[in-house]
Formats: sequence, structure tokens, C-alpha cells
Amino acid sequence: MTTKVYDAVIIGAGSVGLPTALFLAKAGLDPLVIDQFASPGQGSNKAAIGGIRATHSAPSKIRLCLESIEVFSTWERVYGDDIEWHRGGYSFVAYREREEQALKELLDIQQDFGLDISWLERDELLEVIPDLNPKNLIGGTYSPKDGSASPLLSAHAFYTRAKERGARFHFGERVTGIIRRRGKVVGVRTDKGGYATETVINAGGPWARGVAQMGGLDVPVVPDSHEAGITEPVTRFVDPMVVDIRPAKGSKNYYFYQHGTGALVFCITPEPPIVGTDRRETSEFLPMVAPRMVGLMPKLSNIRVRRTWRGLYPMTPDGFPVVGRSERLEGYVFAVGMCGQGYMLGPGVGCLLTRMLTDNLTVEDEETLQELSPYRDFGGEEKLK
Repeated sequence: MTTKVYDAVIIGAGSVGLPTALFLAKAGLDPLVIDQFASPGQGSNKAAIGGIRATHSAPSKIRLCLESIEVFSTWERVYGDDIEWHRGGYSFVAYREREEQALKELLDIQQDFGLDISWLERDELLEVIPDLNPKNLIGGTYSPKDGSASPLLSAHAFYTRAKERGARFHFGERVTGIIRRRGKVVGVRTDKGGYATETVINAGGPWARGVAQMGGLDVPVVPDSHEAGITEPVTRFVDPMVVDIRPAKGSKNYYFYQHGTGALVFCITPEPPIVGTDRRETSEFLPMVAPRMVGLMPKLSNIRVRRTWRGLYPMTPDGFPVVGRSERLEGYVFAVGMCGQGYMLGPGVGCLLTRMLTDNLTVEDEETLQELSPYRDFGGEEKLK
């Protein structure tokens, strides 16, 4: 084993691992990031569509994403990198009473925990999104401070700024084991060597369960596939991310927004889930999502699709991340199960882990860790997955 001792070894250089490395390094710690791929963000990060919202149903995710939005929205001013941040907002639309009721029921908790969100009646919502189909439209929620950024540009930015502050990165290297002694982490073994550390952070995304098992642990994270697409660029005509939570055959919901280039980026949540690690695009996706999008916004009917792709969502039984220390193996930290929201949660999780490892947790942090504990009851369900 090398004589070099790291304050933490982060397994995974993606949506969670990269910002965690940056914030640990900024706090004066010495992290090493190990990733099986050749460069940063080459796992599920590059498949993300870029949406960043604090519009969630639980205090933990609202708090984490509010912190993430602060990082993304100030990034260019603080670090000088253009990561294509755009504060376009999010809107969850309602065309039926059941969606109206579900969205309105969440408003109190969302507002209580600091989210700038309100319910807009039909005509008010049409002022924000004029091209929505007005037929049967009841209204929707609107959170103007949510937004979007480029997963590829921000991954590179997190990586570059973390390296500047002393974080080390080893790419094209596979972790093969967690070295333990008397119930404590003492190092990490890979296919290229070994590294001494008393702290391992599992940020393995869809591969998180295997990483846990290397330490003699387990975590209920199972990957499933979600497909997305992008259109040709057109003149901007819609600002917020539009989310339609009505279920339909083959899908639970779908959502889309207009990127800064003018292209529409869109995704669907399959129902039933497509469990596994198959990332090949399908012939079923476009015929499923296109009629739903055009029905919601008829103006989309003549826009051509450029390409589609699939990415992996590391899902948990209740739709919440798993973040916190292992009770069975001292020094092992979980930062997994982001349920397809790792890009928007990542900076907030990185800040939280940094406060945890430097013994600077707040009361709110303790509440967040309790809600996302690896040892919680997984019988609940996140209402805005």
C-alpha cells in the first residue's frame, strides 16, 4: 500500500463525487476520487438533462437543492466558468382535479422550508407559459428560482476547480475492495494499487450497491433506465421546465424545457420501471412521449428530434437518497440512491458531507441526515420523484 494517506477516498467522479471533492478540498481536506471511467462525469452524469429544482415534497431534498441552486446560480461569478446556468423556473401543470389537489397539498411544506413557489390559476399560468394547451387546464405550481445548467460543463468545472485546490483524481481505475481492520475503514484496494484512508465515500451512482458490498455492507439501490431526447434549436418560446405528472400507458410522467441553444430537452418516467443497466435507446420512446408533449403544447408538433439516449437512475424503495455514515463499518459514508436527481442534489450533498466530515453539522443538517438515513424505514414514498 502506498504511504500516501488521504483524508477521504470518494468512489465515483459523477454528480455527487465531483462537488464533494471540491468542497472537501476547499475545507482543507485531502480527497482522492477514483472512477472506473476515463474522465469526469462519464457515468450517469452525462445522461442528465440538466434540470435543477428545489421543488420537492420533503424538507431534506428541498434544503439540499436550495443549497445546490445557490452553488449553480453563483458559479460563474465565484469561479468564472460558464456552466450555462439559466433561471427559467419549474412548473408542474394540472389538467385534472387529482393533480391539482396533489400539488396544492404540497405547497405549505414547500413554502415553510423556504421554497419560492406559488399556485397559479389557469390564466395566470398561461401568462408564464402562453403555449400550454388551454383546454381543461386548471392551473399549476410555479417556482421561478429553479433552473437548469449543463451537466457536461459543470462536471468539468467541478473537476477543474477541485484539482486546483488539491483534490486528486484517478480515472480508468476500478475499486476492488474496501480494506477493513477491527470494524474500521483503513484503505481502498483497486486494480492498480491501494490507498490508505479512514474515510470512504460511496458516490457510486447506479453501481452503489456493488461498492457497498465491497465493504461487507448493503444498500437498497437498484438502477433503472430512463430515456431522454433533444430537438433541433428554435427561437425561445418557453422558459420554465414543464412537468406533467399525469400517468399514461407506459409512463408515470414526463417533462421538458428549452435549453439556451433553443433546443427542447425532454424525458419520461417509465411505468413499470425498466430495471437494469441497459442504456441502449429504444424505438418505443418517441411514439410514447411525442403525443403527450404535443397534446400539452401543440406548438411542438413540427419540431424535429435530433437524437435520443438513455441513462440510469439509481433508485431506492421510497424515492429518497441514502446519505450518512454506516453504523456497521466506521469510516464508511453513503452518498447514493439519488433516484435520477443526482445532478440537482450533488452540490448540496457535497456541502452536507463536508460539514459532516469537519464536524460542523447544523441542526437542519442533522434533520436532513435523519430523513435520509441508511437505517430508516423505506416504506414511504417521495411524492415528486
